[in-house]
Amino acid sequence: MLRRAYEWCIRAADKPYAVWLLGAVSFAESSIFPIPPDTMLIPMSLARPQRAWFFATLCTLTSVAGGVLGWFIGAYLYDSIGMWLITIYGYGNRVESFREAYNHWGAWIILLKGLTPIPYKIVTITSGFAGYNIWMFILCSFIARGMRFYLAAFLLSRYGLRIRAIIEERLTFWFTISVVILVAGIIAALYVF
Repeated sequence: MLRRAYEWCIRAADKPYAVWLLGAVSFAESSIFPIPPDTMLIPMSLARPQRAWFFATLCTLTSVAGGVLGWFIGAYLYDSIGMWLITIYGYGNRVESFREAYNHWGAWIILLKGLTPIPYKIVTITSGFAGYNIWMFILCSFIARGMRFYLAAFLLSRYGLRIRAIIEERLTFWFTISVVILVAGIIAALYVF
C-alpha cells in the first residue's frame, strides 16, 4: 500500500492538478489540516527535480497564506473554531502558557516552530489569539517556512536522483523514520508549551 501511494505521488507530479493539490495541502496544513505538505513536496520534487524550487515557492506562499487564515482564526474566532482546533490537537490546556511566552519570545517561537515538524497550525492560531503583530507574524512565517521548503528544494534538486534511489530501495524504512520524526515533533510540542 505504501509503495502504491508513493508511486501515485510520483506519477501525479506531472498532472495539472498536482500543483493545485500541493498548494491546497500546504495552505490547509497551516490552519486546519494535520498532514504536512512535505508528504507531497518530496515525491513531487523527486519526480521532477528541476521543478523543486517552484514547488518550494508554492509551498512557502500557500503555507504563509494559510498561516494568515490561522492567525485570523486565533484572533477573531478563537472561542469557536480556534479553541476547537487547538483542543482536537491536544493543546487546549497549554494555550495560555504559550500566549504568555509570546510576550517575550514571539518571533523566535514562530521561526523555530515553523522549521520543525511541530504542527504549524498551533503556532498560527495561537499567534492570532496572543495578539501577535500580524506583519511580524507574516515576516517570520516567510522566513521559517521558506527556509524549511527551500532547504528541501536544494537537497532534492541537487541530489534528487540519488535520494530517489535510496528512498525507493528502502521505502518502508524511510517512511517509518518520517513518521517517527513527525510523532516526535508532536510529542515535543506537548512538552515545549
